[in-house]
Amino acid sequence: MSKTPTSLDNAPAEIKLAVDLIYLLEDNAIDPQIVLSALDIVRHDFEKKLQSQPSKS
Repeated sequence: MSKTPTSLDNAPAEIKLAVDLIYLLEDNAIDPQIVLSALDIVRHDFEKKLQSQPSKS
């Protein structure tokens, strides 16, 4: 049985990751306010990581 491609198969990596995260959070019935608070922390952490990387010129 062959796998039928879906529109997600051709989606950008950030879309695939977002879909995976949404599924994980909804499947575990995480309170939306907790999710948003946690995402603020994650965003802040990754923004700091981006700032500390050498610039690509």
